Amino acid sequence: MFDWKWDFTIQILPRLLEATLNTLMAAGFGYLIALVVGLFFALAQRTPFRPLTVIIREFVEMIRSTPLILQIFFVFYVGPQFGVRLSPWTAGMTAIGLHYAAYLSEVYRAGLDSVSKGQWEACIALNLSVPRTYFKIIIPQAIPNIIPGLGNYLVGIFKDSPMLSVIGVTELFHVATAIGAETYRFLEPYTLVGAIFLAISLPAAMSIRRFEDWVRASLGMKKLYTKD
Repeated sequence: MFDWKWDFTIQILPRLLEATLNTLMAAGFGYLIALVVGLFFALAQRTPFRPLTVIIREFVEMIRSTPLILQIFFVFYVGPQFGVRLSPWTAGMTAIGLHYAAYLSEVYRAGLDSVSKGQWEACIALNLSVPRTYFKIIIPQAIPNIIPGLGNYLVGIFKDSPMLSVIGVTELFHVATAIGAETYRFLEPYTLVGAIFLAISLPAAMSIRRFEDWVRASLGMKKLYTKD
């Protein structure tokens, strides 16, 4: 029987909102790690140094082929056996950052491949350095094509952040479970968790789409102005 208690809902809401901030922090820092490391993975696989390319490619495939929760456990529990001792927060953000870096590397790769061959040839003809070729010419042109993928994984990393609760990170799902264990009421906390995730994920997805449209429109206006 449906037995929703509003007084209990109001009582636990502040704890859940505080935990929401922790969830956003974990997702945000993990995403920043993924953005930077993912770009490194993508560029490292395009170097003429074959051993590095193979190592990075296999490492990316290994991460993509194993569950995120296993990687979280590995970083937190197995890491100390190799001298790497991290707090639950650091271990969680590192694991989720590396996991999504592997996927973002493919987004970057597709974006780089979408740049016309003539642009690459022009950089070679002008004898531009590799860093300048990528960061001044190629990557800016690839950005409009990679925004949808980057945005989708931003929402994805936010939705996967509850997995950090398995190593004791006090994020939203972890606190909701703790409230349920304390009060033997799970309906309200878990329902609120779902509502909070929807309240953040849906506007974020809409904002990303609008940002993508704005970038494409801005580039279109720039090209038109340049042509005139």
